[in-house]
Amino acid sequence: MPGKFNFKFVSPGNKKQILHRMNKQAKGILPIIVIAQFLCTSLWFAGNAILPDLIRDFGLGGSSLGHITSAVQFGFIAGTLAYALLMIADRFSSSTVFFISAVIGGLTNFLITTGNHDINSILALRFLTGFFLAGIYPVGMKIASDHFEKGLGKALGFLVGALVVGTAFPHLLKSLTNTLSWRMVLMFTAGLSIAGGILMKLAVPDIVLSKKSGQINFKPVPGIFKNRQFRSAAFGYFGHMWELYAFWAFVPVMLTTYTDLHAANEFRISFWAFWIIALGGLACVLSGYLSQTFGAGKTAFTALLLSGCCCLASPLAFQLPPVPFIAFLITWGLAVIADSPLFSTLVAQNVPAQIKGTALTSVTCIGFSITIISIELINYLSKHMNTQFIYLFLAIGPATGLFYMWRLAKKETLA
Repeated sequence: MPGKFNFKFVSPGNKKQILHRMNKQAKGILPIIVIAQFLCTSLWFAGNAILPDLIRDFGLGGSSLGHITSAVQFGFIAGTLAYALLMIADRFSSSTVFFISAVIGGLTNFLITTGNHDINSILALRFLTGFFLAGIYPVGMKIASDHFEKGLGKALGFLVGALVVGTAFPHLLKSLTNTLSWRMVLMFTAGLSIAGGILMKLAVPDIVLSKKSGQINFKPVPGIFKNRQFRSAAFGYFGHMWELYAFWAFVPVMLTTYTDLHAANEFRISFWAFWIIALGGLACVLSGYLSQTFGAGKTAFTALLLSGCCCLASPLAFQLPPVPFIAFLITWGLAVIADSPLFSTLVAQNVPAQIKGTALTSVTCIGFSITIISIELINYLSKHMNTQFIYLFLAIGPATGLFYMWRLAKKETLA
């Protein structure tokens, strides 16, 4: 069973030595956190990967993609809001919060496989899955940031990379064989989530840098936005989130649109959707390493600029031959996520340790609220205009993020 490291009665000099030893130990802990994050976040897009089967078996409408994706996002927002207001990640054992959330999230995912459902019950269960993902993704980031005083950008690069691969994994499951039923996909991802929660609870110790408070204190949270560097990182992240989940949700639609435009070319939709999303995990790891040389702000700014250019170039991409088109989507998939761990790093580094978990959860809550607007906007536009041009509207996010990140990136360049 994991222990707890409590620095309440440790002198500053000894605390520094202990943290140095813990940073060494954290190298062995990081793979465990990464694996647990991957296993649990496979819940996220499980509904998207099996959507054609759900439409067929339950008679859902054609707009189900946007609504099922948004239900998870709504649930995640409600969860992050509840976790943040109750300061759960800062008042209780982080590994225990992660474990409980992973188990309940897995069970709500599994329940879709039982009985007959309509669109309302499916949306409700996906909402609950999203709610408990709030105890997995941001809490996992807090656990990593607790264990890494130095090299946090690199550590979160691996962690967000695990989120990316976990998000894409249901697409791979669905593409592996035509005989794998959609129920098996949901059962398998539910089992992975429970296994990830158990792994985190048993293998990763909590670090208590100060005495946890049993009281809820709302005062510090609004004040964090008064910090200019925190505000730049947060608004850069919000712009990034406008684009990210809408892109991920509509990758299969982009591939389908291309095959409709070029009838002679047919893609294995689930197979390529997996690789376009999952390869972004490598970009997260690479950006984490690059941030150690060039700075987190400058590296995030560059990635956001590249993904914004992809948004603007998207109408032209649909006219490309098949191989360049896939290469374009892979490039976009790399750029769209590369900045994510860096924004989390900048947020974590610019708040007091006592409210780090709450700050990460609060910013994540706002960011995912924004994703619903962009997903539903693209969903609406797909029915009312030429689908080749709808992804131009995703450029709103990078443009906004670049505006707020400019000062922070420039400061790192001058430093």
